[in-house]
Amino acid sequence: MILLSRLAAIFLLALIVFATLSPIGLRPHLGDANLERALAYLLLGSALALSFPRHAMRMAVFVVGIAAVLEALQLIDPGRHGRIEDMIVKAAAGLIGIGVVVLAGRLLRRSSPTERQ
Repeated sequence: MILLSRLAAIFLLALIVFATLSPIGLRPHLGDANLERALAYLLLGSALALSFPRHAMRMAVFVVGIAAVLEALQLIDPGRHGRIEDMIVKAAAGLIGIGVVVLAGRLLRRSSPTERQ
């Protein structure tokens, strides 16, 4: 399960980097841009939390850092624009993805019967 979630995280990160830094004409369009951003980072955050279950705080810093760096890199390309609002949407969605996985893990551990001998 961890290997699969790590592969998913790598794939999602590569897709996010491509969509963020590629020319606007090559970027995939599925719908509203904010919805696309939020979904991509929600999935990335979830995959990272599943990949590194004991390092949720580090993954949170990583997701926020990636969102900030990729938005800043857009400022280099004259055809793109990096905006703080976009970074906030991305970071918040990634943190929500991590939070959901962490919370679900805690609830599952709490509800599972433990064997005591």
